[in-house]
Amino acid sequence: MNAVDTQEMERIYDQHHESVYRLAFAYCRNCADAEDITSEVFLKCFARKQPFENDTHETAWLMRVTVNQCKDLLRSFRYRFTVPLDEAIPAFDSSEESEVWHAVMNLPAKYRSVIHLFYYEGYSTSEIAGMIGKSETAVRTQLHRARKLLRQALGEEFENEADETLLQCRG
Repeated sequence: MNAVDTQEMERIYDQHHESVYRLAFAYCRNCADAEDITSEVFLKCFARKQPFENDTHETAWLMRVTVNQCKDLLRSFRYRFTVPLDEAIPAFDSSEESEVWHAVMNLPAKYRSVIHLFYYEGYSTSEIAGMIGKSETAVRTQLHRARKLLRQALGEEFENEADETLLQCRG
């Protein structure tokens, strides 16, 4: 491998490793699994024979492979028949942030991933659709249903605060 290939690998990793990890964590809710999935995604990326068409294609490919790796893990025998250890919970600036985070983590995986990609990573519904292989309508429906579940979990009084807290994660 020449230096240009190594530099390109470093660029791709530096630019995307945090997003890949956060999406994997949002999907699996487990730090160790998220780290394993992140490693697998970049191994697959670096083993690719063909270059990406552009940055959008690169990002979409990485997010799609991350989602697929997460789904594979969740379907695996090991995952279905083991009891995970409790994970360390991140520190929050306010109780509202903590409540919103716990509510998001309790959503079904398909809703956690679209909430994460939309609010935490800042992707549009059309970009998310390309990443997860669904239509824009399906993504908007999943976002709507996820918000509805969050409202139920947090109570109506938290509706605006939850949206505001999620939107703050973008910045």
